[in-house]
Amino acid sequence: MIREIILTTRSAEDRFHIAPMGVHFAGDEVIVMPFRPSTTLDNILATRQAVINYTDDVRVFAGCLTGRRDWPLIDSVRVGCPRLAGALAHAELELTLAEPDDLRPRLHMRIVHEATHAPFRGFNRAQFAVLEAAILVSRLNLLPWGKIESELAYLRTGLEKTAGAAEREAWGWLMQAIEDVRTAGPEKAVGA
Repeated sequence: MIREIILTTRSAEDRFHIAPMGVHFAGDEVIVMPFRPSTTLDNILATRQAVINYTDDVRVFAGCLTGRRDWPLIDSVRVGCPRLAGALAHAELELTLAEPDDLRPRLHMRIVHEATHAPFRGFNRAQFAVLEAAILVSRLNLLPWGKIESELAYLRTGLEKTAGAAEREAWGWLMQAIEDVRTAGPEKAVGA
């Protein structure tokens, strides 16, 4: 099972990194598979730790992909990586095995601490639309424009029916990022 989460990591030089990511859950194990090059990958290999943050604030997902990475952080309990202050829940991870790969290494991690901070009340269609649009933005250099445009047209329907201010703000950031890439060329895409 893959879950879309926010992963926080710390570098060997004590710089924190916040990144949206789909991580694999296999029983009690979490498998993180970042594409190279990756700050997340470098940080986990350096410190052997990370924190999964479960949040319903889709601005964090959109923000990280559009250069807005300054989200409030607080200390974790068992690892040296911080967690999002606004996380509904979090899981602290330690690396148990790193499988090398030239494109996408597999980092096997175990949960050493979990906590719930607030209830999850579910996603509305606008939040879902922002999450899916964020995934599209992370793949602008991989997908044809026709596919991106058709997906966005479908997602826009749910957004328009159910969005609040936070979802509209996040959507706006993503649409600006898409327009910037369309104007500058796909080599300027996130992940390029």
